[in-house]
Order: sequence, then C-alpha cells, then structure tokens
Amino acid sequence: MPNDQPADISLPSFAGLPEGPGGPLAGLTIIELGHFVAAPHCTRVLADLGARVIKVEPPVKGDPVRTWGEHVNGRSLWFSVHGRNKLCVTANLKSPDGIQLAKDLIAKADAVVENFKPGQLEKFGLGPKEIERLSPGCVFTRISGYGQTGPRAQMAAFGVIGESIGGLRHLTGFPKGMTDLPPARVGVSLGDMIAGLYAAVGMLAALYERGKVGPDAHKEGYMGRVVDAALTESVFSFLEGCLPEYGKLGKIREPYGSTLPTTAPSDAYMAKTGEWFLIGANSDPLFQKLANLMGQPDLPKDPRFVDNQSRVKHVSALDALIRAWAATQTIDELEQKVGGEDIPSGRVYTIEDCTRDSQYLERGMIRTVEDPHFGDVLHPGVVPMMTGGPKGSTGGGVAWAGPAVGAHNDIIYRGVLGRSTDELARLTQTGAI
Repeated sequence: MPNDQPADISLPSFAGLPEGPGGPLAGLTIIELGHFVAAPHCTRVLADLGARVIKVEPPVKGDPVRTWGEHVNGRSLWFSVHGRNKLCVTANLKSPDGIQLAKDLIAKADAVVENFKPGQLEKFGLGPKEIERLSPGCVFTRISGYGQTGPRAQMAAFGVIGESIGGLRHLTGFPKGMTDLPPARVGVSLGDMIAGLYAAVGMLAALYERGKVGPDAHKEGYMGRVVDAALTESVFSFLEGCLPEYGKLGKIREPYGSTLPTTAPSDAYMAKTGEWFLIGANSDPLFQKLANLMGQPDLPKDPRFVDNQSRVKHVSALDALIRAWAATQTIDELEQKVGGEDIPSGRVYTIEDCTRDSQYLERGMIRTVEDPHFGDVLHPGVVPMMTGGPKGSTGGGVAWAGPAVGAHNDIIYRGVLGRSTDELARLTQTGAI
C-alpha cells in the first residue's frame, strides 16, 4: 500500500475481535500511541467503560512500563491492570512499515491518544494534519509535560515534575520549622493520572461535539479537535483556591501537613495500638459529638473552641487534647465510637485494609480477574459506576487483563487490516512488528 494513501476502509472491520466489557463507550475505537503512565491511564479508563483501545507498542519489549513494579515470572503485576481491556499490537514507528501500520489503524479510529515529546509524532509523519487526512474528524489527544506550545514545550517532564511545577509538591510537606525533609511524593504517579483523566474528558468532549455535527461532520467543514493536555497544567488546575487567594490577597498557601488550614479539628491522630485515625469534626454539631465522646462535653463552650474560626486559631491546643484522648483508644474503638456518631472519620488504610473493606467489596471495587500469566489477580473495579442505559447494557467492566506484547498482532493485522500471513512474517523478520 503506498505510504501517501490512507488505509482502505472497505477492508474487514472489527468483527472477530475479543469481546470487550461493553459499556457506554462500546463502538468507540481509540488508537493508543502511548507509553509509561499518562496516555495509557487515559485509555485504560476509557477501555473500562467499553471503548475499543488498540495499544501500539515497540516490538519485543513493548511499553517500558511493563518493567515497572513488582514482578512474577518476569512480568509486571501492575501491567495486568494498566493494560487491561486493551488490544495490544506492535509497530516500530522508526520504520516505514511500522508507520504504515499505524496509519492504517488510525484510518479506522475515532480518536488517537499519544504522550510523546511535542513534535515527535510529526517526525514520524503522524501529526494532526496527517491524522485528519487519514481519518477525517478524528480526535487527536496529546499529553505532554508542558503542552504543545510555549517556551517549555520541548523540555522533558514526568508526572513528578508536573506535580512540582504545578504547585502541588509544595503543599505536600509540613509547616516550616517542623522538619528539614523535602515535600513528600504522594506515592503513586498522580500527576500522570490527573493529566490522563483531563485528556479523557477533553477527548469525550470533542467526540460529543463531533456527534452533534453529525456523521458527515467532515463534509460540513468540521476538523477533528486536537486535545492538548499538559502535566503541569493538569496538576495546577487542582489547586482549589490557591490562585485567587494569591491574586487578590497576595497570600501564598503553605503546607500544613495532615491538617486543613481552614477548618478544625481535621487531622490524623494515633490510636494506642499505633495506627493513624483521621477525624473531621469541623462543624459545631460534629465537634460537640466529639467532645461528648472525649468525656469533655463543655469543651465547645471554651472561648478558644466556640466556633470554627476560633478552633482554627487555637488548633494546636485543640489537637493536643484530641491526641491525648485518641491515645487511650484502640483503632477499633475509635472506628466504633467516632464512626458510630456519624462523624466523618476513618483509619489510614493500607492496600490490605482496602481489600477487606465491606464498602469496596459490596460495590465491586475489589475484583478477581483471571490473568493468563499469573492466575487470579486482584484488580480495582470500574470508576465511575454506572446504572441505567439501554436495556441489557453494562456500565463497563474488565474483560481481560493486560495482554502480552503483540498479543493481538495476528487478529488485528490480518483480521482488521487484511495483511497476509506472509506479509506479517516479513514484518516480523524486518523488525517492523
């Protein structure tokens, strides 16, 4: 097939592919040209809701994230979740044959997601204009450190840099003078996943707009949207009132550790059994309930604690009283007593605690998924949960765990793109797939 021609859309369609989880996005086809976390997280969320995601990876080793986290038999347990519900093919985007395969897939897509450095896909011949030519109206979703434009567009960035430049890392520390340790990382790739979620929202917004124009949108002059999600900007948008507070008052919000600067009491307190327990009794009625539990029912009458503003001003004294009381209780007693009064509260969960939580279990957030490489693996459920919809439909689900590198080469390249067995053998031998 000549390189300057789009794929022949009359070729066999997606019949015969593994049956996905169903859901509101069933029938939507997304090509993932992603690696590491941000773009793959975006598509995992969409695949959970029924989208057909075809993940394009480098031959042999695949996405580098396959080497991350804990391994069993040389395989990443994380990828069991990270790659779930996706169809995995390989294509060497540094070779003409690999580029052509990617183009043929894009010609059948509703959307493309990528998180290469800005300009890299253009070097491969897969920029916005080419994607629009291949698939008129296709939504091109791009995730990068600083966005596709601006003075920092070409600078390298990972999620942790997005958290730093986005202003979040400054807030994950403790008040000045408390410790010399640096602000802590959240513990997961939060910046990447926030950007991935914004990218998903942007893509769906663009697809909704395209749907309103109609099936012949491109004939009406509609051009596929380019969604530009930056790690830094995605994190920055999470900063609540920090920007207007600075702009109007010149106030720079500082880290407060585990407390909230605007309400009290709201902190983590250690039980006598050594676990942390969060209590958010920051309204007057809730504080009265907590004071009763503490055996100090007159505490809310103390001028220091009479209302939220007063409690915030004297939070150190208040927290000292609550800490002293919590230290006399086991973690189970705190859960029973504080939770029993309907005060927002809870122990700081480990992942083991999450797997035992009756709420998570009842709502299907702890799922056992059969993985051909590991046997049964625990997966998180689908978020958000959905009900209603067409009769007999689902809100999404988990149809299969993260596949092996190139697991669907044959069924996609032969069944969907119509390539012959001999051609696939040639592409394999030349390193194109």
